[in-house]
Amino acid sequence: MVYVLNGDGSPLMPCTEAKARHLLQRKMAVVVERMPFTIRLCFQVDGGNGQDVILGLDAGSKTIGISATSGNRVLYEAEVAIRQDISRLIEARKILRSNRRSRKTRYRKPRFDNRRKPEGWLPPSIEAKARAHVNAIAAACAILPVTRIIIEIQKFDIQKAVSQVMVGKNGQQAGKRAYGNIRTYAMARDGYRCQHCGSGKDLQVHHIIPRSQGGSDRPGNLVTLCRRCHHGHHNGKPLMLSPRDGFMGFSSMSDMNAMRGAILDRLTAMYPDKEVICTYGYITYCERKRLGLPKAHHIDARCITGNGRAVSDGSFLIITKRRSHNRQIHKINILKGGRRRMNQAPRFVKGFRVGDIVRFKGQECFVYTRMSSGQFDVRKLDGTPVSPGAYFKQLTLIRHSSNARICKAFEEP
Repeated sequence: MVYVLNGDGSPLMPCTEAKARHLLQRKMAVVVERMPFTIRLCFQVDGGNGQDVILGLDAGSKTIGISATSGNRVLYEAEVAIRQDISRLIEARKILRSNRRSRKTRYRKPRFDNRRKPEGWLPPSIEAKARAHVNAIAAACAILPVTRIIIEIQKFDIQKAVSQVMVGKNGQQAGKRAYGNIRTYAMARDGYRCQHCGSGKDLQVHHIIPRSQGGSDRPGNLVTLCRRCHHGHHNGKPLMLSPRDGFMGFSSMSDMNAMRGAILDRLTAMYPDKEVICTYGYITYCERKRLGLPKAHHIDARCITGNGRAVSDGSFLIITKRRSHNRQIHKINILKGGRRRMNQAPRFVKGFRVGDIVRFKGQECFVYTRMSSGQFDVRKLDGTPVSPGAYFKQLTLIRHSSNARICKAFEEP
């Protein structure tokens, strides 16, 4: 299947490979994108498509499923992996700025009267995820004449996810009510003993899932350790620890609760000529079970469109969002004489940069790392290593890198 754009860039219904080859050979179309393969006509086609294209979106905090169907045919399917490093990068920036203030190298005094948040503001980590959802839909609408967008966005009740009985008065007067804080409750629950060596001296409370990785202060994520075991664990000593009381992380639920309204409002404003509606997870679950389809994000999105029986060619795109540019100009450590080393490497080495799609010995790969000598570590689009020292003369550039890496995966029969 080849996606087709009109002469003015508006999307048309896709055509077969044979039809696209005929148009390209007769110079009636040009290639505008390799994956997904898209051509643009060199002339203008009048009139509409006359077909309804329904786009389904399975929203998520880590992976997005998207599918576009028309009748009994699947036109487009993809799974988008969202970036999860925003919080870590912001924390690193905070440390750098704090160190800069301590060295009194800031060029002006900090101002605190310009911290007003605009209407609809979201935390940066959630804002990146909300934009990923909107951009995924925009990418599909750019190559297909979508008429309706259906989004599965629902609100999670975290209190019920903890326990079905922790609601109302039971939730307000739970077992932690008799303790001064969560730390005291976790120690009392563990019998004031280290859960690794059994010691009762110098007790501390440890986060099983670190806060930097989305762990919370809930009792199920806390365990009592002595000072020796606690420090040893942070220095690399492995401890056999598992979340307590059936604990599960709730960061994904919190993210979805925060961005569900923003995604719907932004899509409604972006596409006033399209019908934007939302659906719920239990409807998708029942539809997938009724049709006997396997669990996958793009298959859930197919069920969301209402055409769960639509026939697919067995392939879908895997899109991995990645960081575009490192804005840190200098290294953190200052050398003798006040000199600071540059943090950014040259953009191009022998005409290539990290993330470029290249052809190496007949295989389509991407540049994973590079050396100034002209040797490159190239890997397949799915991340499989190909050659750790490919010479630049063996590479043929297909396209330069972008903020997303796309590869096509095939469903197992």
